[in-house]
Amino acid sequence: MSGERFCLLIIGGYGTFGGRLARLLGDQPRLRLLVAGRSLEKADDFVADLRTPKDGAEGLGSNNLGAMVQAVAFDRDGDLTEQLTRMRPHLVVDASGPFQSFGKNAYKVAEACIDLGIDYADIADGTGFVAGIDEMDAAAKAKGTFALSGLSSLPALSFAALEAMAPHFSRVDTVAAGIAPSAHVKIGLNVVRAISSYAGKKITVLRDGQPASGRGLIDAMRVTVAPPGVKPLRSRTFLLVDAPDLKLLPARFADLQSSFTGVGTEPQPLQHLLSLTARLVRLRLLPSLLPFARLLQRASHAFAIGDHRGGMFVRVGGVDHAGQRLTAGWHLIAEGDDGPFIPVIGVEALVRRLLTDVRPENGARPAAGELQLADFEAAFQRFSITSGITMENEEARQPLYQRILGSAWDQLPPALAALHAGGARVASGRARIERGDGLLARIVARVIGFPPAGEDVPVTVRFAADGDKEIWKRDFGGTVFRSWQVEAKGRGRHLLAEVFGPFRVLMAPVPDGEKLRLVVRGWRFCGIPLPMILAPGGDTYEEERDGRFHFHVEIGGRLTGLVVRYTGWLVVEG
Repeated sequence: MSGERFCLLIIGGYGTFGGRLARLLGDQPRLRLLVAGRSLEKADDFVADLRTPKDGAEGLGSNNLGAMVQAVAFDRDGDLTEQLTRMRPHLVVDASGPFQSFGKNAYKVAEACIDLGIDYADIADGTGFVAGIDEMDAAAKAKGTFALSGLSSLPALSFAALEAMAPHFSRVDTVAAGIAPSAHVKIGLNVVRAISSYAGKKITVLRDGQPASGRGLIDAMRVTVAPPGVKPLRSRTFLLVDAPDLKLLPARFADLQSSFTGVGTEPQPLQHLLSLTARLVRLRLLPSLLPFARLLQRASHAFAIGDHRGGMFVRVGGVDHAGQRLTAGWHLIAEGDDGPFIPVIGVEALVRRLLTDVRPENGARPAAGELQLADFEAAFQRFSITSGITMENEEARQPLYQRILGSAWDQLPPALAALHAGGARVASGRARIERGDGLLARIVARVIGFPPAGEDVPVTVRFAADGDKEIWKRDFGGTVFRSWQVEAKGRGRHLLAEVFGPFRVLMAPVPDGEKLRLVVRGWRFCGIPLPMILAPGGDTYEEERDGRFHFHVEIGGRLTGLVVRYTGWLVVEG
């Protein structure tokens, strides 16, 4: 480009996603950024705000604004040829929508770009829109341009995750994907309108290898989003949504038997209510939820209850190259307000490539498979976003902690990996034990069999496998107590469950530097769920020091106070 600034026109540039894209790219000195929309006043206000330094994710790019940024008016219903010719962009990114409602002339922006030899990309999530853009493939190739549709979470990121897992399979039978936005993120009206347009209506999915009719926001599956080594999201129900993946997956995996794409919002009771209203559409008591889109949006904002964390998953099932059943899952969690940046990270990666003169092949096509997972993961490093892959071979079971930690297992120091290596083994060492003085604490300690207080107490731990269970027999100077650990199922999937007598505690193993922390996420007494506010707490972790396994276990609660705290070290024998 010989020093010329690369001109990027973002349609919807001051909107929910277009605005975030502008913030992400604001640090690029080679970029001329046109923030476009119908309202020049709103575009001007956004650009002024973009130039104001801010702290946190919303100010990304603002503290180091190297791009030349300009507000422009752009009317997609006006003379597109005249507007594009006047602005002369190298790339047009359509970040408006909802793409489901663009009507008969849905591709007029893309067509105008191709006619003028301008590259085009969008973050569309409409199944028909994304899948149908390849009708312009020949025209785009003839003009030497590219037109990529769906460069968003679904299908660009989901397919990037799929392609990262696919080499482990000789045959893929099932694919499911879902997005779990934070309850505290303000969902845009266009997103709500898109979902409302097909609520209760038929959505084509695969069942038993054949096209079948699912029902939007009615069909459901329960998933726990749990990236390796990160405290998982709370288990939730994902409701079926219409996404381009459902149309594109059968062409990618010839033997695919079932498919699902969903959304899991918090608070879950509000989502259940939404599903009930979708059933009114199915029963034809309502023609559509679209007229209620603004009300639904306000309700989602008013009831922002839950963790300020969001996530995404892609789950694959099939057969590995040894002919054994294999399940793989890619999971992502975004903290705070970082989640809404994910739908535009693919476009950001595309623009940064173009700035280094690396361009996609010419032609018009869905963006599924256009970027690699590594492209997204590199961008995640700018945010509090963690992702990773877990593999589960049903015939060749991995050790318990390795199954739960997935790819985070490789981060464990050698002493921790050796202790959790699975199978029958013995470890011995020394410990210091403290006991709580409260009456209830003494009763709990006696029921479970915790050892008495002591200094420099000899300790031996014998590990034994019993099916999926791992039995721990601890001997503290002659006082023996047992517990057993297993990977939790159902709502506790991806968590470690440890059973002490009548108590069952659900924990998330979370690597933290050189430590492996065990974070309590739930508990049961005789199978009855108990409030988290009363759950046993305390600072519990493992670490490697001086080449040895060190433990720090603290058990207590609001009602009991400290029950027991034991610290020390162990060395695996043999």
